[in-house]
Amino acid sequence: MTETQTRIMGVDIGGSGIKGAPVDLERGELAAERHKVLTPHPATPDEVAGCVAEVVRHFDWTGPVGITFPGVVTDGVTRSAANVDKAWLDLDARGLLSARLGGMPVTLLNDADAAGIAEMTHGAGRGRSGTVVMLTLGTGIGSALFTDGRLVPNSELGHLELNGHDAETRASVRAKEDHDLSWERWARRLNKYLAHVEMLFSPDCFLIGGGVSRKADKFLPLIEGIRAEIVPAALQNNAGIVGAAMAAAGKKTA
Repeated sequence: MTETQTRIMGVDIGGSGIKGAPVDLERGELAAERHKVLTPHPATPDEVAGCVAEVVRHFDWTGPVGITFPGVVTDGVTRSAANVDKAWLDLDARGLLSARLGGMPVTLLNDADAAGIAEMTHGAGRGRSGTVVMLTLGTGIGSALFTDGRLVPNSELGHLELNGHDAETRASVRAKEDHDLSWERWARRLNKYLAHVEMLFSPDCFLIGGGVSRKADKFLPLIEGIRAEIVPAALQNNAGIVGAAMAAAGKKTA
């Protein structure tokens, strides 16, 4: 394979930051130190597209680009907008982003799906069969659902109703910070959420991702009564970037 085929640009659009880097597809890791800019507020399509272009330009990149989006994506169209501006609803976001990148080919997918693809191929989910649920805990709660290594896209389990609330408003990292919760109190909320997801899907394994996975020792030992194995993600907060690049290379399942 050529240099351009083994490396593809990945960009991860998050609620607080937009980060990206070229990805070594064979190793499943960043090929350069990632570049990050703050997510604009309000996170309108034009403003976010400008930030994505800034990240890509930082690497003087030309070629295919994989980009994640924090919501439902079907055939390049964004169908939900829980943590970004409502102008994203039913938008040809792939077309917008490609235009802002000077016509570069863009692959757009859900952010947690991208992280899950990376983890199932190169991380903590590698070689796992059965039902695996990847959860990315951050501004919201993203999810990626796999059965025998195959992705069921756009599961969006962070928006399940839990005790009358959207689950991510209670158990995300933002909820922990907004309500000034201790690790113990937040773990109790997360425990209830995991129990609810387990009741619905009976997974064999939960993969816990997002930046908070670096501190898994502070909260995972506090989780009780869950039958499924609970494993911190190996790629941590780089998983979305790696998975976006993999998707752009046509690698959409583990």
